[in-house]
Amino acid sequence: MSEDLFPIPADWAAHAGMNQAARAADYRRSLDDGDAYWLEQAQRLDWITPPTRASDSSFDEADFGIQWFADGTLNVSANCLDRHLAERGDITAILWEPDDPSDAPRSLTYRELHAEVCRFANVLKDAGARRGDRITIYMPMIPEAAVALLACARIGAIHSVVFGGFSPEALAGRITDCDSSIVVTADEGRRGGKRVPLKANVDAALALDHCTSVRRVLVVRATGGAVAMQPGRDSWYDEAMAGVAPNCPAEVMNAEDPLFLLYTSGSTGKPKGVVHSSGGYLLWASLTHALCFDYRPGDVWWCAADVGWVTGHSYIVYGPLANGATTLMYEGLPSWPTPSRIWEVVDRHQVHTLFTAPTVLRALMKEGDHHVAKTSRASLKLLGSVGEPINPEAWRWYHGVAGEGRCPIIDTWWQTETGGAMIAPMPGATDLKPGSATFPMPGVEAQIVDGDGVVQDGASEGNLVIARSWPGQMRTVWNDHERFFQTYFTTFPGKYTTGDGARRDADGYYWITGRVDDVINVSGHRMGTAEVESALVLHATVAEAAVVGMPHDIKGQGIYAYVTLNVGEEPSEDLRRALTQWVRSEIGPIATPDVIQFAPGLPKTRSGKIMRRILRKIAEGEVSAQALGDVSTLADPSVVADLVRSRAGVAA
Repeated sequence: MSEDLFPIPADWAAHAGMNQAARAADYRRSLDDGDAYWLEQAQRLDWITPPTRASDSSFDEADFGIQWFADGTLNVSANCLDRHLAERGDITAILWEPDDPSDAPRSLTYRELHAEVCRFANVLKDAGARRGDRITIYMPMIPEAAVALLACARIGAIHSVVFGGFSPEALAGRITDCDSSIVVTADEGRRGGKRVPLKANVDAALALDHCTSVRRVLVVRATGGAVAMQPGRDSWYDEAMAGVAPNCPAEVMNAEDPLFLLYTSGSTGKPKGVVHSSGGYLLWASLTHALCFDYRPGDVWWCAADVGWVTGHSYIVYGPLANGATTLMYEGLPSWPTPSRIWEVVDRHQVHTLFTAPTVLRALMKEGDHHVAKTSRASLKLLGSVGEPINPEAWRWYHGVAGEGRCPIIDTWWQTETGGAMIAPMPGATDLKPGSATFPMPGVEAQIVDGDGVVQDGASEGNLVIARSWPGQMRTVWNDHERFFQTYFTTFPGKYTTGDGARRDADGYYWITGRVDDVINVSGHRMGTAEVESALVLHATVAEAAVVGMPHDIKGQGIYAYVTLNVGEEPSEDLRRALTQWVRSEIGPIATPDVIQFAPGLPKTRSGKIMRRILRKIAEGEVSAQALGDVSTLADPSVVADLVRSRAGVAA
């Protein structure tokens, strides 16, 4: 075993639901006797019609398809609410911490949340929503966001959550792609003491020529800010809720009926609508939440993400609520108004488990340990990491400073497409290595293959693939099933291609080494380089753009853009600032370029293909002849020397 090993703490070994031997046996059975195993696991949900079949899935082109529990019926909202009412009705379901620490928190019991969800389900039906309709949710981190998700699930509508930081143009594109008929939003959001003009952004999106499908807009009064309301289209949430009953029957849904779609950046410019099912997804979110975090009734669980991302779907809403947990929602930023805020929230609500991103930890590390030390954190028993690989330095800080050496770290690897954790430790079953996601979850047949698709045994490094389906797997790309197959199942036929590289050590531990495609991971969120490039070339001054990732101390990866201007345009700092602002307005602040390097030419093959490998090396500062490789085959080799000479300094 590696010397850099953190053994399972004695108290976790003694009391956790899964120990090392049990985990190994459970994993083996999940692969050797998969159908029986998954039908047993399915019993953790309440079914209207229990399934008799587990997986009907194939990754092969001839009979390609993914189905789980296809003859079963259930309702996701009922699984998250109704089934808890008899025994847990008066237990807190959602704890809400406001952006401003001087404001009062809110809480909703399971009984109160059930009534709110039923009311809003009736509001949606009154607004014309029907089973299978798409409803766009563009909300701040307030309890009404969770209510909206669960209300959609209750009536069989498909929700599409758009992160509140996205621009009107990005919002409109996502509304149009799925032909959404209703938007649920708020007057404004609050984040780090600032107001976010959500309703104004919705108005701007719906004013665009191509965005014509929306009939109704439902608006939560979150801040009381003044907003324009369009008669006949816009309604206030509170007024609509006052006129409906607090009960609504849960629609009977097939396990394979879509629960939600969530747009994620791909290596082409157009974001793809990832579709998740009702039965398989909920089982996976529930099971992984229970196994990875050994959740026990009464523990306060905090996934410090946003419902605009899949982490918020799976580990703020669906997984915890399916398990009858108390889940904390936080409106603000982890470091506002001071870098102690995240730990103050832990103390205020006696949080048992904190699940956050490495980019947050790196930012807090920079501020100094004293911001942590001034808080108690005595309630913390478990720490989690999500969104990107955690570097060993941040892991040790999280473990030693934040967790005082007593809290195991559950470093999870997964994707929007996977629905929930795929490779992760379990606190009572896994010795930890800083920076390793450790071992696959039940039913996850992870493999490492070389560039030719040859499976590598033992200690090895290469492309991470999954060799068989699992319940939480995405089912398709909305309205583009061919894109689904081509994106994920053709690079290595018969296997799901993750797009991530990985290393497996001699002890069988997996280490994620980063993306191998044209997707970069900014602060734990995937951003397609093509989407940023498309935004840049829309600007009147830009002829061509190429975007790559670069190392960033806080965000993990930053966005480095090479921009070629039109003839007659001159580079300047003003133009650089204008292009930065342009990308922010086209996509949103998360896509803000960290560096824009003006480039008279880009390295291209004679067939016109941009050699991104060379651009990545320059952005990373690796500019030796050995690092850049043979450039003699380029159409114009001299552009490489020009780019190296004029390369930008890395922004903080």
